[in-house]
Amino acid sequence: MPHLEPEPLDLSEALTTDNPLWQYALTCWQNPAMVEACLELQARGWSVTRILCAGWLAQKKQRFAGVEAAKVTEWRGRVTGRIRSARKSIPKHSSQHGPLREMLAKAELEAEKTELALAWTTLSQSAPETDTGGDHQELLQNNLLAAAPGKDLTPPVRAILTNLADHLASGAHSS
Repeated sequence: MPHLEPEPLDLSEALTTDNPLWQYALTCWQNPAMVEACLELQARGWSVTRILCAGWLAQKKQRFAGVEAAKVTEWRGRVTGRIRSARKSIPKHSSQHGPLREMLAKAELEAEKTELALAWTTLSQSAPETDTGGDHQELLQNNLLAAAPGKDLTPPVRAILTNLADHLASGAHSS
């Protein structure tokens, strides 16, 4: 039986990878507590892209509906996720395979950058609802809840979300 290769994804040549969402992500990644919270949620099935979109929109006083373009989720599943899986298959301290793991980590970062560019393109073309309530912490919490992969949030996940929201609200993300 022949093995069929998947069709290449249709990516715009004009995809803007250095965009406000990417800059927000870079700033967030300067805070070790935020990195730890995001990676802990990722290990529990969350998408860091969705978390970053939720925080970025809250900073702009906009609601995150939790809906993503198919192109974003397809890229995450077909590219980012597979590169991450390959990287995680190689032991961290393997001297023989360390260079390959490092190369995959760089490829994963580039895939994440493209994923964020796809998300930013979608968000910038849509009109996320503006929150006029004024309670930034509540908007942030609601946006993060909308980023959840499901509705069943365990107490440990809620604690991580509260910690993450506190860091985002305290201005730890501001440039």
